[in-house]
Amino acid sequence: MALDPTNPERRVDMATVNEPESTPDTPAVPATPIPKLKGRQRIFQGLQRISSSPSLARLGRKAPSSYRSGTKGSISCVSLSSSSTLSSPYRHPSANASATATAPGASSGLDAHFFDPSRSRSGIRLIEAELVAAEATTPTTCPVPARLRSSSRCPQLAATPEDVQASHEATTEPVAATAATVVTARAGRENFHFWAHMPVEIKTRIFRCLEPKEIVRCSTVCRAWHRLCFDGQLWKSVDASAFYRDIPGSSLAKIITSAGPFVRDLNLRGCIQMHDGANASQLSKACPNLEYVSLEGSHIDGSSVLYLLHRNPRLAHLNLTGLAAVSNVACKIIGQHCPLLTDLNVSWCANVDARGLRKIVDGCPFLADLRVSEIRGLDDETLMASLFARNRLRRLVLHGCTSLTDRALATLLHGPDPDICPLLNRALVPPRLLRHLDLSRCQRLTDAGVETLAHHVPALEGLQLAGCVELTDAALLALLPTVPRLTHLDLEDLPQLTNATLQALAAAPCRAHLQHLSISSCELLGDAGMIPVLQACRHLASVDLDNTRVGDLVLIEAASMVRQRSRLCAAPHRPRVGLRLVVYDCQHVTWTGIREVLSGNADVTRPAARPAATSSASSAWYPTEIIQLKCFYGWQMTVEEHTKRVLRGDLAAAARLERRWAEYMMTNEEAGVAGAGGRRRRRRAREAAMMHADEEGAEGGAGGVGGRRRRARSGGCLVM
Repeated sequence: MALDPTNPERRVDMATVNEPESTPDTPAVPATPIPKLKGRQRIFQGLQRISSSPSLARLGRKAPSSYRSGTKGSISCVSLSSSSTLSSPYRHPSANASATATAPGASSGLDAHFFDPSRSRSGIRLIEAELVAAEATTPTTCPVPARLRSSSRCPQLAATPEDVQASHEATTEPVAATAATVVTARAGRENFHFWAHMPVEIKTRIFRCLEPKEIVRCSTVCRAWHRLCFDGQLWKSVDASAFYRDIPGSSLAKIITSAGPFVRDLNLRGCIQMHDGANASQLSKACPNLEYVSLEGSHIDGSSVLYLLHRNPRLAHLNLTGLAAVSNVACKIIGQHCPLLTDLNVSWCANVDARGLRKIVDGCPFLADLRVSEIRGLDDETLMASLFARNRLRRLVLHGCTSLTDRALATLLHGPDPDICPLLNRALVPPRLLRHLDLSRCQRLTDAGVETLAHHVPALEGLQLAGCVELTDAALLALLPTVPRLTHLDLEDLPQLTNATLQALAAAPCRAHLQHLSISSCELLGDAGMIPVLQACRHLASVDLDNTRVGDLVLIEAASMVRQRSRLCAAPHRPRVGLRLVVYDCQHVTWTGIREVLSGNADVTRPAARPAATSSASSAWYPTEIIQLKCFYGWQMTVEEHTKRVLRGDLAAAARLERRWAEYMMTNEEAGVAGAGGRRRRRRAREAAMMHADEEGAEGGAGGVGGRRRRARSGGCLVM
């Protein structure tokens, strides 16, 4: 920056390089390329251009508020001078040679020191003196648009016509906002409490993500949170089974009372602290819109239960398992005031019998799930006739109902007086809709009662006959071909069953759907019946074979079945449990069969040899399903550790464990021959040899007279 010696009020600005002007009298001078400066001349050239900027007209002026030095702009600033100044013509230094002279008393500054007309062809731009006064009120620079700034993460974008137009408007129009306005706009709202200004609906949605125990803890933060935590919208479902041990009955009653009509699901399973009559009465009065109620194992008095049932006509699911306060009176109220009831569980209610159940069945037309384990009086044919007339039951649990007879079960399935088809010799009635039927421990049932199920429960999926000791193969041979959808079959503790039942199961239509089978404590069942089942039922997920005659062949077949249905994967991954097998207390199961299962769980299939270009890792196939085994307690720890390693994907460690365990078992057997137990085995061998010798002497004549044993002279058999 320098002063014009001819006019002290005018400044000269060393702007960009321009070609000399041509006039009509003077021929145009051809443009010649500007030589590229290097080293010191290049630095001087840059300083000369910097000094020509109008922002240096007043060195003591503060930086404009719209310019940020910390931004990553590719251009420092854009001039906001008037259009007349920017469009002023440039003159060649030769046209105004006197402009390079320094006026008397004026300071040359940086321009006079670094400017060399002989080495630079830069033009001189003249700036009017009025610009100095304009700079005091109007900012002369503006920041580069944000989308044009370069950063370390994204490259600088090219300017668009819209950006050029915006820059032109910014340079031509004055900036009206003052510095105070800019600071106020950038500053945030003062004293803004984010949580206090948040809508209540959003706060409630946030608290819904917490567990009930956490909500109770949050209620102690402040009064506002206390009111919010006990808002009824947060307690539409109250499940106290997870934290009932840690909360007193008064606090639990307060939660339910504060929620009031918002509560739809109420689970007080095991809440023994609700024995206080005041708390129970508050509970029954505060909740008139319940749809799901579970009072299993709680100590609520009878009057509170009756009042709760009377005030909730929308009840659909009711669980009163084991409540001594429930009687036939409660059953009468249920039948009168709960017409929408679909699921009812009154198992082990000692004061309920068939008369109370009949009132429920008559008053609840939509009842589909009825569980009445160990209820007395189920030989009542009137109750069974009512259930037959409804024909809506999907699940019926009669576990431990020792009063159930074959005639009552036949009435449930056929009705009181059915028509019999002379050709098929069965009742002509609509099929039942039952899907799950539990007749476990109904000890008075015989083959005649179970045979009535045949052809009348085609949709049956689960059947429990455990403990019906009177059943034989005849009942199951008639039933299994008529239940094609059967997935769960429980035949535990049926001592009269033989392998014929399992062979019929392997040929039944349900073999493609069977997933769970239990034949525990059926001592007549063995390999001959179980191997066909494993070969035919490919979707088995759990099999209970404890205390049966199955042996190692069943374990080998189970390992083969799981291996065949397992979808092999080319990459190592964590498999899942595909079959749970229980074989403890099976005398014919040895460690050899257990080893076959463990080996199959950690087996990595490697195909035949391939070209050398194929890597071994890509040619290996890994199983996706394994067998979880429960066996003899002396081997169970090893089996569980092996299973853990396989489930976490460490097949190499599992294979090492299986190999070392096999070596240990073989070493023990070899040590048992000549080491521990050898003396006992030698004694047994001598006794066997002497008995054999006595038999030969008796056949020969005098040698066996008197039955005297001859002493064995050999050392006995080392193997035995």
